[in-house]
Amino acid sequence: MSEALFEPAAFRTALREWLDANDLTPPPGDDSLDAHQQQHLRVLKALYDADWMRYGWPESAGGLGGPDILRAIVGEEVVGRGLDHPGPYSMLDVLTPTMIDYARPELAAEMVPRLLSGQESWCQGFSEPGAGSDLASLTTCAEQRGDQWVVNGQKVWTSFAQYATRCILLTRTGGPDTPNHEAITAFFVDLDSPGVTVRPLRTMHDVDEFCEVYFDDVAVPGDRMLGNVGDGWQLAMDLLPYERSTCFWQRIAYLYARFDTLINEVKGLGTASDSDLGEAYLALHTLRCRSRATQHRLAGGQKLGADTSIDKVLLAGAEQRLFDTVRDLLPGHIELTDDFWRTDYLYSRAASIYGGTAEVQRNIIARRLLDLGKE
Repeated sequence: MSEALFEPAAFRTALREWLDANDLTPPPGDDSLDAHQQQHLRVLKALYDADWMRYGWPESAGGLGGPDILRAIVGEEVVGRGLDHPGPYSMLDVLTPTMIDYARPELAAEMVPRLLSGQESWCQGFSEPGAGSDLASLTTCAEQRGDQWVVNGQKVWTSFAQYATRCILLTRTGGPDTPNHEAITAFFVDLDSPGVTVRPLRTMHDVDEFCEVYFDDVAVPGDRMLGNVGDGWQLAMDLLPYERSTCFWQRIAYLYARFDTLINEVKGLGTASDSDLGEAYLALHTLRCRSRATQHRLAGGQKLGADTSIDKVLLAGAEQRLFDTVRDLLPGHIELTDDFWRTDYLYSRAASIYGGTAEVQRNIIARRLLDLGKE
């Protein structure tokens, strides 16, 4: 590919032409999580083999360079076309930058291509039963024994852990006198290690996307530490903005595709006016405008921080507004029909919880952006 195609518009045009010529449509008839995962790996392999998945990533980690925004374009096109689901795809843009920034260069160069090419899937071991939004209070501990660290504890709400080969794991390594934010250390853990147990959790939308993960005397080599002892809190703070930037851009593409589907369905029924759909569209458009600005800040090399809490609040509101509109315009459908509308509606109820609860995000906005002080 020529350097000219590093320009976003030219890159998008070339990618669309390639996607039009290479059919990656999911096989029909199976909407299970297993099918989503198989399709995810299939899409990644095809994109990586054709180099699309390598653009926007540094050459030191197996990428081909170019601006970060190229990654957002690939995700938007792939998810917006329904070729991959935003859930598994989003892990790429959350975990890959973390590996590049914190892992030993040799480890990142070895592992990142495995993730981008669909050879492996990874997960993020942050939340615990007693430490969700209050991440600093986590209790999973790592104790150094010679050149290894031994991990004991439990994680929960770990997305797609049942498919993951490895996990970016936060642990407590400091003593009782170490301040919470200085006592957290991150590791890159192989999930086939002795002592690791993964238990899927089936949620109310009847999908076992989340898992509990138990660590019982799990030995982790010292060179699998990400950063240094005590760097885990900063790693987490650096990771979360990625979760709310390129990752959100893909989620928005998915929501717009669902909005288009809703429009087509209600046109056939003749049950909706423009005003019925207007509120959902306005929420989506506001979210997209905000997220676009975030993508460009990221592409410009700016460090994202507390301001991405605004993106999170807007996403939760837009997602729930969209599927509330589905419920209103397709009366009885969600309650009585077992299809993707029901799954999406139930999943949207968690939008104000996953990735940071709405209450916590509003507190961050008030205290860190508006300087309003504590409650």
